Amino acid sequence: MRRGYDPNDPLWCNLGQGQPETGELPGAPPRVLSVSIDPNERDYAPVSGIWELREAVAAMYNGLYRRGLPSQYSAENVSISGGGRVALTRAAASLGPINLGHLLPDYTAYEELLDIFRAFTAIPILLEPELGYAMDHDLLRREILGRGLSALLLSNPCNPTGRMIGGDDLADFVDTARQLDCTMLIDEFYSHYVWAPSGGELGLESAARYVEDVDRDPVVLFDGLTKNWRYPGWRVAWTVGPKSVIEAVTSAGSFLDGGGTRPLQRAACELLAPAHVEAETRAIATVFRAKREWFLARLREIGVRFDREPEGTFYAWGDVSGLPPPLADGMRLFERALDLRVIVVPGAFFDVNPGHRRARPSRFSAYVRFSFGPSMDVLERACDRLSSLVAAYR
Repeated sequence: MRRGYDPNDPLWCNLGQGQPETGELPGAPPRVLSVSIDPNERDYAPVSGIWELREAVAAMYNGLYRRGLPSQYSAENVSISGGGRVALTRAAASLGPINLGHLLPDYTAYEELLDIFRAFTAIPILLEPELGYAMDHDLLRREILGRGLSALLLSNPCNPTGRMIGGDDLADFVDTARQLDCTMLIDEFYSHYVWAPSGGELGLESAARYVEDVDRDPVVLFDGLTKNWRYPGWRVAWTVGPKSVIEAVTSAGSFLDGGGTRPLQRAACELLAPAHVEAETRAIATVFRAKREWFLARLREIGVRFDREPEGTFYAWGDVSGLPPPLADGMRLFERALDLRVIVVPGAFFDVNPGHRRARPSRFSAYVRFSFGPSMDVLERACDRLSSLVAAYR
């Protein structure tokens, strides 16, 4: 912002943004432009969220992922919070003195989250670029048993790499968690941005599909309106899991944040109606899949390489080591791109390092996260500028 950045200034191209474009999309339901506030909605909302929204979230998961299964989610399996970070913070505050595993690379905000609460020990699990950041159930089992993990935190699809665990692989993950009693804390905020075949016709995936008993299986899911409904400013998110977990995170919320906003929770109920979810998801799949194909091709022309094409999310995790110096370093590329009013995110930011205990250069210093969340015209302008920047150093 000291350089003059303004999110409403069309001269800036923010390829670092962690939100999708929020305007109208072809085939999507009309955007909500106003929210009516009933006089009865002036009071505090329950810490766990209004009952109607909790019911709507449970019904959506049952309809999308659990048709015909004997164990079904209910409102008591859902807690509403004021945004994804709040949901994750509640969960972290509920953990006892355990070993909590987390993957590298992963979502930058996990670093502060894992550092604030000292009751548990955060243990990193390194995923290798040359293996496409893959983690199969055999590796998962070894890590849980070898490191004594009682819980594992991960984003799926992964921010920033776009790696997707789905289908039989995700079923194996859930089964391993069940067998070894290791709680899976799965950030599914990009679960409607799935480009891999496991996403099915609607292009979405969730571990909820593979849970056997919603109150016994150690699977806790986080999602909200931020990405999959394209309403990041509403700050409405939810936690889905066993009733005992929901009671614990609600108890944590009573002293951490006090609960979310009642009027927006009320308005959110309509957004979870089956017809709305299907139309919005189909529109996202059409628009963002096309942007993904165009964006990857254009970045390759510029000289960016990919260990793995994104199977989910709206991010491209690019290896810039093949660019001419000084642009072959993620931080230097970030700095030079700012001069052209283009924002990207250096890969080192995703080398989650709670408490900065690992005093070494990041493995991801030659990586950059490029977002194709913005509209197509922004992507085109940004790529033109990056192309000219690289050409100037060749």
